[in-house]
Amino acid sequence: MSTASKLRQWLDIDFPSQERLENLRYYKYAAVDKSYVSKYILRHYWNWAVELFPLWIAPNLITLIGLFFMLFNVGLVFIYDTSFTGVDTPSWIYLSFAIGLWLYSTFDNVDGKQARRTGTSSSLGEAFDHGCDALNTTYVAVLQIAALGLGHSTLTLVLFITTMVGFYLSTAEEYYTGVLYLGVVNGPTEGIVLTCMAFLWSWYYGVSSWHVPLDTVPSLSWLGNSLPAGTTGAEFFVWSTFFFFVVTHCTVVFHSMYTACRKKGLDIGEAASQSILPMAVFAAAQYYWAMSSHSIIMTDGHFFLFALANGTLFGLMASSIILAHLTRAPFPNLLVIVAPVIIMAVLVNSPAIIGIKLISARFELVLLWTELAAYVVIYGIWIILVIDGFCRYLGIMCLTIPKTKTMATQQDARLDAEEQGVPSTTSSEPSQYRTF
Repeated sequence: MSTASKLRQWLDIDFPSQERLENLRYYKYAAVDKSYVSKYILRHYWNWAVELFPLWIAPNLITLIGLFFMLFNVGLVFIYDTSFTGVDTPSWIYLSFAIGLWLYSTFDNVDGKQARRTGTSSSLGEAFDHGCDALNTTYVAVLQIAALGLGHSTLTLVLFITTMVGFYLSTAEEYYTGVLYLGVVNGPTEGIVLTCMAFLWSWYYGVSSWHVPLDTVPSLSWLGNSLPAGTTGAEFFVWSTFFFFVVTHCTVVFHSMYTACRKKGLDIGEAASQSILPMAVFAAAQYYWAMSSHSIIMTDGHFFLFALANGTLFGLMASSIILAHLTRAPFPNLLVIVAPVIIMAVLVNSPAIIGIKLISARFELVLLWTELAAYVVIYGIWIILVIDGFCRYLGIMCLTIPKTKTMATQQDARLDAEEQGVPSTTSSEPSQYRTF
């Protein structure tokens, strides 16, 4: 009996249900990417990069390996700089940040090409890819905060929550429109390029360079003079991110969701309460919990733990929407999922609300660790059940390609090459790949 089967038996649940899995037969991936950078530059790079991967490597394995690059760098933050100040932090870790994020982006874009190249495209691939992206949203924010040296400040929360909400809205938009839309300027393309450049800047010039007032830099006086006096590079980076998020991202997403709801005859107010309200409450709860003067998150330097705990919760939220989209299920009840964060925000602010301190600093830390552990376990179980359900219904494996499928793909590649009069570069030797 498989691990997933044992979990289902132990938990006495049928998840995802067979009824929902049946809807996977209607699956059709739809995406629009209007980025000129993707179309004219990166597309050629990705087409070159995918050829570096042998045909026996499963697309989902490529996605997972890419995520490990980010996990490695989050580990570097844990080892060297949980204060997020950059003080006494070796500069080479920011170079590692840039390399890791670039490799993640490369692998994230190559996995779909590998799926088409090997004939293994499926709804599981979209679920797995977007699930990794949901987790990576937190990891990118953590690396940005460290590279900018934001410390435990308001800017830290603003950047963390903005990054999270941006991904959430795109996921909710896809649920209602059925299309993953990336604009002319978007986070997965231009955002990642700019972030990699910021990491390289921190590596070369140091984190302290982000905290120099722009109006004191002669070459940037034109910019500094148009901003509030004393505005630093770090502040400009964060507030620019927030500005473009509100002006370009939110407006487009809200309009798309509104249009889709009108077209489908859905109640707009109900759709907003199901999708927008939970994230708004979650964002507000995180802010008022962390920024409370009665909390240990910022005053005692526990943002790293806070980010991992709530980032794991966010991964579950976003993945639940993706699952609902693929299986044509109702929008998930996310207010139930974020309830613990809401409760924590109320508890730590109890002195300001009712004049009585309900939890001590030590108990808050215990609850924070408990939240992290609980959501890692819950999300882990959720992932196992969903992947197993998809694999059983689709008759595929998640991280492997069957040897027979690999050999058939190689044979097709040789035949295509022969038809075009091009010598095949695919080895005729049997694949040594073993499924597991």
